[in-house]
Amino acid sequence: MDIKALVSQMTLEEKAGLCSGDDFWHTKAVERLGIPRSMVSDGPHGLRKQDEEADHLGINDSIKAVCFPTACATAASFDPDMIREMGEAIGDSCQHEKLSVVLGPAVNIKRSPLCGRNFEYFSEDPYLAGKMATAIIQGIQSRNVGTSIKHFALNSQEHRRMSSSSDADERTIREIYFPAFEMAVKEAKPWTVMCSYNRINGVYASENPWLLTDVLRKEWGFEGYVMSDWGAVSDRVAGVAAGLDLEMPSSGGVNDRKIVEAVKAGKLDEKLVDLACERILNIVYRYAENAKPETPWDKEAQHAQAADIAAECMVLLKNEEGVLPLNKADEIAFIGEFAEKPRFQGGGSSHINCFKTTGALEAAKDLKIIYARGYDVAADDAPAEMIAEAVAAAKKAKVAVVFAGLPDSYESEGYDRSHMRMPACQNKLIEAVAKANPNTVVVLHNGAPVEMPWISRVKAVLEAYLCGQAVGEAAVRVLFGDVNPCGRLPETFPLKLEDNPSYLYYGGEGDVAEYREGVFVGYRYYDKKKMEVLFPFGYGLSYTTFEYTGLKLSAEKIKDTGVLNVTVTVKNTGSCAGKTVVQLYVGDAESTPIRPVRELKGFVKIALQPGESKEVFFTLDKRAFAYWNRQIHDWHVESGTFTIEAGGSSRDLPLKAEVVVESTVELPRRYTMDSIFMDIMADPKAKAVMMPVIRQTMAIFGNNEREGGTEAAKEAVTEDMTVAMMNYMPLRGVFSFGGGIPAEQADELLKKLNGEG
Repeated sequence: MDIKALVSQMTLEEKAGLCSGDDFWHTKAVERLGIPRSMVSDGPHGLRKQDEEADHLGINDSIKAVCFPTACATAASFDPDMIREMGEAIGDSCQHEKLSVVLGPAVNIKRSPLCGRNFEYFSEDPYLAGKMATAIIQGIQSRNVGTSIKHFALNSQEHRRMSSSSDADERTIREIYFPAFEMAVKEAKPWTVMCSYNRINGVYASENPWLLTDVLRKEWGFEGYVMSDWGAVSDRVAGVAAGLDLEMPSSGGVNDRKIVEAVKAGKLDEKLVDLACERILNIVYRYAENAKPETPWDKEAQHAQAADIAAECMVLLKNEEGVLPLNKADEIAFIGEFAEKPRFQGGGSSHINCFKTTGALEAAKDLKIIYARGYDVAADDAPAEMIAEAVAAAKKAKVAVVFAGLPDSYESEGYDRSHMRMPACQNKLIEAVAKANPNTVVVLHNGAPVEMPWISRVKAVLEAYLCGQAVGEAAVRVLFGDVNPCGRLPETFPLKLEDNPSYLYYGGEGDVAEYREGVFVGYRYYDKKKMEVLFPFGYGLSYTTFEYTGLKLSAEKIKDTGVLNVTVTVKNTGSCAGKTVVQLYVGDAESTPIRPVRELKGFVKIALQPGESKEVFFTLDKRAFAYWNRQIHDWHVESGTFTIEAGGSSRDLPLKAEVVVESTVELPRRYTMDSIFMDIMADPKAKAVMMPVIRQTMAIFGNNEREGGTEAAKEAVTEDMTVAMMNYMPLRGVFSFGGGIPAEQADELLKKLNGEG
């Protein structure tokens, strides 16, 4: 299909019309030219296909579909290969349902536990989020169905999301909030990108040329079309100029007319409208020419797949005295409404109308289970009789398992949580059950961290996150040992909300949310502060044990243009087969800019039989060592020593080595008479120029200091003190002392310092 030729045949009105939706879910058709309309649908963890007349947030008219584990859970798998296969299954269902684009994945960073949409996001860490996003995009698009990676960018709160400005400095944006998008765009090439509602440093994402054109297209090479989040357009004409191709949903012709008027008035170049149409039609025809509506959609097979994936995502947080796995011959109490009716997805646009769900009570129907409801999920307090019934069940059982977590009303698209607590009725229930039965286990259903005031009084905790419609089957498999838990936390669980680095600023003031914590998000903050946390990033237990040894680096010194190969040996030292996630962290040991202690730069999930050992391999390139330098507006590696650490979490890193990395990029020098000696002397070339001046000034400075005062004071003025005091003296300070260099030599000296003379 010659898209350019097709667009050239369209009228201005037709082109303007193509730049907004036909309705809630379709692009416009141009019947006289045979251009079909194309349907998009919500994801990211399944299909939420609705008729165009349906309410955006409703599910009554959604087709019956399969709800896979949500992003908060799949990220915990640390298994891109498995998530790629999940994407393939979603892609098959899209082909069956004639959908051209899935609206997902969502890769925004979990800046705070309070974000109402955290269940849709992967991680507090951009590297992990990028790897998981890349995998699911590759899976879905392998079926010739597009994805729409979202929400670009800095959309880490729901509070005032349609008007708030996310204000962050350049380095914070580049190091924390862009990399997941960048990795996915470059490696997986999503067909579309969805811009976010919010403003970024005062400019709406939907009309931000730096965001949509300079960075996304020119730097990262994105070739698809950019669509708005639903209702995210403020100024449609400015949006076209900035690189926003498709407005969703339909504007009812209002914004189409504004585009036409702007072109006719000479305020908008028609070539930009042509370009938007070309980008849209490229994707419309990429799908249309590869549509396979005959693709089978085996929902039962996908339900089984969802159960398998869910079991791989669950994170064992505590297992005191080996209370898990449970014995199938024992009498076990299942307590809590979530055991019967589990919460497995979040509220809002991603809510899927499941064709079936399986709770833990149903999955364990052939075992010796005593059930007590324990609480009403819709209430904040539990009647005494419900607590009494649960206590009675707990006393009868060998082990009591409480299924708890957050209700739908606590976390959803559209608003944020106001605290990190679970409902009071559930905390009260857990305390009562733990008092009645010392072998109490808690299974959590939640999309983000919660406070656990009862943690010291229960034997085990299994984090199930929001694990999709087959969560009950998966939970039972893990609880009874059919599956060895192997999930790892993709986010830090702080002891309390106030510990979170964004606590003072999250939500912002009015329509401005300042990202004042900068690059210190999640474990980057907690590890730098050496703070106690409830559970660290990357953490997770197993029914077996693992030993990490043999950290080997391919070189002791490399240039930033080269790569470093890293090898780690891991051994299953326990009595059963299991999987672990080997995590690799890099830190700058001699950093001039303020940087985190360590940052995740690689991970490998590996399965081992008892006694089995394997080597895992990592390759680190320039980006693994670089920070974003605001002076050159680019990634930069500072020459020096870097630490390479490997292990099981950001707080469990038994292996450590060092490598020296030499920068091949010389930063531009710009010294003035206000530059201080410390900064000048840190530059080898400038130091060579300054040494004669330094020696002369030190002598004068030292002599002046020694004149007058007591003998003791005179003796105390040592050369070290003189140097220390000079560190903070500006270059102009040398003129303040008799015998200093003449003022007329200043220009010549500065030219030499700046490499101009």
